[in-house]
Order: sequence, then structure tokens, then C-alpha cells
Amino acid sequence: MKIDSVNLDAIFETSWEVCNKIGGIYTVLSSKALTLQNLYKDKTIFIGPDVWDEENPCPYFSEVPSLLMPWKKKANLPYGISVRTGRWNIPGKPIVVLVKFQGVYEIKDYFYGEMWQRYGVDSLHGYGDYDEGCCFALAAGIVIESICNFKRFRYKNVIAHFDEWTTGMGLLYTAWKLPTVATIFTTHATSIGRSICGNGKPLYDYLPGYNGDQMARELNMESKHSLEKAAAHNADCFTTVSDVTAAECEQLLDIRPQVVTPNGFQPEFVPVKGKAKKARSVAREAMLNVGSKMSGQPLGDDTFIIATSGRCEYRNKGIDVFLDAAKKLEQADVKGNLLLYILVPAWTGAPKQELKDALAADKYMPVPDPASTHTVQNPGGEDAILGRMHQLGLGANSGSNVQVIYVPCYLNGDDGIFNLTYYDMLAGFDATAFPSYYEPWGYTPLESVAFGVPTVTTSLSGFGQWVRSVNRDSFDTGGVEVIERNDSNYGEVVDRLAQAMLDLVSASEDRRAAISKAAHETASKAEWDYFVTYYIDAFRVALDNAEKRSSNLK
Repeated sequence: MKIDSVNLDAIFETSWEVCNKIGGIYTVLSSKALTLQNLYKDKTIFIGPDVWDEENPCPYFSEVPSLLMPWKKKANLPYGISVRTGRWNIPGKPIVVLVKFQGVYEIKDYFYGEMWQRYGVDSLHGYGDYDEGCCFALAAGIVIESICNFKRFRYKNVIAHFDEWTTGMGLLYTAWKLPTVATIFTTHATSIGRSICGNGKPLYDYLPGYNGDQMARELNMESKHSLEKAAAHNADCFTTVSDVTAAECEQLLDIRPQVVTPNGFQPEFVPVKGKAKKARSVAREAMLNVGSKMSGQPLGDDTFIIATSGRCEYRNKGIDVFLDAAKKLEQADVKGNLLLYILVPAWTGAPKQELKDALAADKYMPVPDPASTHTVQNPGGEDAILGRMHQLGLGANSGSNVQVIYVPCYLNGDDGIFNLTYYDMLAGFDATAFPSYYEPWGYTPLESVAFGVPTVTTSLSGFGQWVRSVNRDSFDTGGVEVIERNDSNYGEVVDRLAQAMLDLVSASEDRRAAISKAAHETASKAEWDYFVTYYIDAFRVALDNAEKRSSNLK
């Protein structure tokens, strides 16, 4: 597909998740990189935090000291900032600059004062990860400034793109020090919106009545909210990932994003046909083996495997709905075995030794509390997922044909039980479910359909809204079932999810194959070759606004 791009001399994209796999933003950036490389070969430079050391090296980064060497020799970066250059180990192999930023802590109060005077950013109430994000972002801004000065980029077509509130200080620093450089700020989810939902407050019915500043004070979010709001208002182009989040930004940040940039997917992450069958076989064997050993009963190849995954946000991600629907399935007259996995990283201890022993011995051995594959450490109170599973009596229960297993760790291939990555596991699912309450986009359901796995999402997710916009919102038309969700229909959502899963379980092999094909077709419409055009629109807006400002500076 031919893409109508815009001429650029450089793109700097800064995120805490560059070469640092935490959540969905990592997938956004890493899957988008190949398309950007195809358009702007090595003109894109990703900037991320260097939080690694020799004992814990970054698995996603290959250091190439020769990259940007002329600049590095003359950079003389202040405040103890240092960098490593290399390539991100993803399709496209883009250039990466990893930044050591710890020295900025000593001078952070100076910058906080400047940002208060210049942009009204209130850092007095910052706590937790606020300082860490700000110090990294300031260091990233200083690195961008240094490269631009060295390459004499001040009056060229340069984009400095910052993702999420954690990089807001970097955008404001760039706006202050490099006023001719075009800036873009993307919020993937507003900090205050996420906090409203995470604290159990209704968001959607009450959104028109919420004041972002007031809610930030109530929820002790003043600093993050203040920074995010300032970055959005001072960027040359403010973007977000869906119309649902755009409405949230307009109400809570007092600004409507100029461009909505939906998150695409890169098909290179999906196993090709020849490898897909093997990948599915390996994944299913591993998941069935764990399920069998935990339940103490063999699970046949005809077992239907359903999974949910994502960030550990119990209510926001709809994990509560998933568990309640699992109980409905247990109570239903389901033919055959159902194996449900909850793949959500939490505060994880070691893999359960009894499970490891059972897997090693290939014997059905009793596993204490057969609900999770790993111990979960939560000294402040019981893990919400485990607590609800115990309350409902869910787990890998012997004698039941519905098994529910919680995997509370990152699936990076070294978890000690499966030793598979999430994408390796995804190939083996029969269906996925993401009944989210707060989901600005929804990468997990998009990943599922890209792998040909039918999925369930909700009308409150950006992805769900997009699926509806292209009329592919049922299993048979697009491999996706979009459940209507609002602030008051929780029980209905539970029932709809259980019904949707039962529909797939009872479907014929031919229908399942047709649904999988429809899922692939839906994913093909969301590839980056299509969605990158929205980013190009954002580039144009940012460059135009920067040019208008620069004309007054020359």
C-alpha cells in the first residue's frame, strides 16, 4: 500500500516503554516501528530509560556504540546523563538511545520551579513514580536538544513525540529550549480518568459533570494531572488513541485532541501459516499439561481454552466480569472441558514448587490452592483476583469440567512454568475475552484477532468502537463480539459474556474456522499500513503549528 507521507528530517519518540516491556504502549511502539522504518529509514530515533545493568541486561536492546558516534563524542551531556545507542530487537530494528538519568534527581527542583513558572505544572504534590518519570523525561529532552544542536536541526522538519504523562516534562523542556521543533503529545489514557475508574467511581454517566482539576485534588493526583494537562495544551499536536478517550480528554483536560491515532498491529508478529499450526500445538500442549497437573485430571485435546490478559487492573480490565462469567459457565450445562486462563502480572513470588514437581515427574500430584501457578505476594491485603476466585470457588478443581487458572506473572519465556512468551501462548487459545470497563484502545483483543482467535470486547473500548464502525462486531462478521457496556449494566455484561463463550464452545468446526478467518480479516484492516496515516496527519498538524511559531522567531 502506498502511503502519502510527509517530508521529515528526524523523528524522536520518547516513552518509558522503549525497550522496557510493561504494558500496551510497548506493543504500540514496537509494532509501529517497522512502518516508520519503511517510511523514514533510520530517521526515527526512539528514546527510552536505561534501567538495566550487567546483571540484568535489556533483552530487547542490541548495543551498537558506533551509532550516532560523532554526536556522542561531542555531546558533553550535563547532570551525569549518559547514553547507550543501539537497535531495538523488533521488526524494523529502529535506532534506540537509552538514557541514564539518575543525576537529574539532584537538579529536579530547579526544573520543577521552571515548569511551574512557565507552564503552571504543580510538582509539589508529586509522589511515587512522579519524580522517576519526570527525571527521565527531562533527560530525554536534554538528549533531543543536544542531538538537534549538533545536527543543526532547529529549522528543519523535526518531530519530537512524547507518549503518556511520564514524558510530559520532556515535551515541555523541548517546547522551552527548542521552540522551532514540532512537538506531539499522546495520552493513551488520561491519568485522572484511569484513577476515577480505579477508585470505583462511575466515569461515563457522570463524565459531563466531572472537573478534571477538582477530581485530581480529590484523588491526590494533582501533579500527574497538572503535568499531563500542561503537555496537552502546549504540544503542537495533541493526540489520543480513540474517540472514547478524546471525549475524556475534552472534559478532564479541557482540550480536544487534534488527531485521533488508533493503534495498529504489525502482521510480522504473527506466525506464518507454516509455523502457526506448530505454534498452536506447542502452546496447547503446555496449557493442557498445566491444567491437567493442577486439577489432577487429564484434559483432552478437545478442551476449549479461553483466556483474558493485560494490565493488572481488576475492575478497569473487566477481570471481575470474566470471573463472574466463569462461574456462570461452571453452572451451565457445558459439554466437554473448558480451561480458562487469567494471564495478568501481579506482585508475583516463585512458581509453585508442587506444580513444578508435578510437571517434572509427569504425575498428577496435589497442588495446594490450585488457583494460581505462582505464589502471589500482597502483604497489604489479599490479591483481588485470588480473593474473588476463592469466594466463587473457582480454580483448577478436580471433578469440574470448568477449570480457572490464574497466571500472575509476565510471560517473557522464563516464567518457570510455561516458559513461553505471551504471543507463544496466544497461538493456542480458542477464544479470548476482554470485558473492559476502562479501555482507551484495547491491544489485547486486536492481538487476538491478528492471531485468528475470536475475542469479546465491550463498547467502552476504543477497539470495540472501531470494530463497530467497520461493521465487524459479531463473531461471524468479524471474529469479534462487542458487548454493550455502561455504568449500570454489570449483570447484563456478565450474562452476555457467558453466552458469547457458550456460543463459541457449541459452534461446529466449520463455523469456528469461518470465525477465525473473519478475525484475520478484521485484523488486516487494522494494520499499521492503514493506521499510520493518522500519525502522518498528526505530523502535518505539528509541523504547521511549529512553522507558524517559528516564523515569529526568525
